[in-house]
Amino acid sequence: MKLIATILVIFTLLIISEAWWRIKKPHDELSRKFIHITVGTFAAFWPYFLEWNEIILLSAAFVVVVMVSQYFGIFKAIHAVERPTWGEVCFALAVGILAFITREPAVYTAALLHMSLADGFAAIAGKWWGRSNCYVILGHRKSIAGSGMFLFVSLVILLVYNTMLPTPMHPVAIVGVAGAATVFENISIRGLDNLLVPLLVASALVFFS
Repeated sequence: MKLIATILVIFTLLIISEAWWRIKKPHDELSRKFIHITVGTFAAFWPYFLEWNEIILLSAAFVVVVMVSQYFGIFKAIHAVERPTWGEVCFALAVGILAFITREPAVYTAALLHMSLADGFAAIAGKWWGRSNCYVILGHRKSIAGSGMFLFVSLVILLVYNTMLPTPMHPVAIVGVAGAATVFENISIRGLDNLLVPLLVASALVFFS
């Protein structure tokens, strides 16, 4: 029952985003990041009410859904981007891979929130405040505003995660993980940050914990 309810929530969010994109015509990046933030944040808390195998199954199913949607142009809002990207597929893959390798709810949640909140708000900050402070890395345009937002949100996520540990991480380790995640977000091209950043954060948290 919980699995079915989870699927319904995700498809409801997809439909809302698609309707918003078709009716209101927001900026393409905003419609994509609406799904990125809402679905990603929802998925970050799945271990607290779903089994790990159910999460892996959902991940595999949504990889297929994203690929079919991209091929047939079903959910245009999540694919409305000019640059070539594998971001949506990496997004879905990250959910399943994290569920397979971590088996620690808090680690899974903190790692996936980097994909949904840190990356999502970084993109929005870059669009709103990054036009005058852009730089190019590996052929992709980034901004100080976007990277600064990613670093800030990452630190907030890690500080909250740290309060849940019986033995807290050293502040230097927290800053180091947040800094490394920010660097990976900068150098990952074509949406690979949606996969690489959560895996980096999860690995680092397991190591330092």
